[in-house]
Amino acid sequence: MEVLFDTHAHLGLESFFDKDLERVIRRADEVGVKYIATVGIDVEESEKAIKIAADHERIFAIVGVHPHEAKRVTDDVLEKMARLARHEKVVAYGEIGLDFYRNHSPRHTQMAVFRKQIRLARELGLPIVIHDRDAHEETVRILREEKAEEVGGIIHCFSGDARMAWDCIAMGFLISIPGTVTFKKAKQVHDVVREVPLDYLLVETDCPYLTPVPHRGKRNEPAYVCYTAEAVAAVKDLAFEKVAVATTRNAMRIFGLNRT
Repeated sequence: MEVLFDTHAHLGLESFFDKDLERVIRRADEVGVKYIATVGIDVEESEKAIKIAADHERIFAIVGVHPHEAKRVTDDVLEKMARLARHEKVVAYGEIGLDFYRNHSPRHTQMAVFRKQIRLARELGLPIVIHDRDAHEETVRILREEKAEEVGGIIHCFSGDARMAWDCIAMGFLISIPGTVTFKKAKQVHDVVREVPLDYLLVETDCPYLTPVPHRGKRNEPAYVCYTAEAVAAVKDLAFEKVAVATTRNAMRIFGLNRT
């Protein structure tokens, strides 16, 4: 059984945290998903991510403020995030970025907070995990202007085209593929997977969202990252084992971890 790393899960959300978290973690372990990065979206969820990571040897935390919550970010919030980000189980800062699809926070506020959090991650020396929805040009431009290449990171749940993928790779970012790669009509994701070398790819669930086939329509969970890895292998015409080894190695590298 090859080892997999789910590089983006939201185990602190009530879908898991207040229900069956330990069973979810155990199911992942049983199918070879030995490593999980659980991600914060605000101060409270980041604190939960750290607690979960502290309680489980092979789970790690990513802390930050999601663009939906940008309108609530103050200097005090950023100070709290800086303190949380110094915890020993925190491996990256995120998810941060832009969401011009839902626009839960004004766009100008999202962009200002995005810049502030990139600067904070650079000060902390942490790779950054990017949320980008319907804001491809703005995301790449801000990453360049804020010198994000100094820390690099991950473009989470990648939804751009191959050209954008190469622009991000040039800045030291990895391209994270979610469960949408299992959807037959997801042509753009398939094209990106074909073009981007395995050395720059990761797999993720973004659970409880974006559940892959054959469980589409149900709650997603880390165990299902196996289906994403299988789909990546099929699109690239590679053995599943090769994809598992490479994506786990890539995750360990970007998070600065030694495999244990």
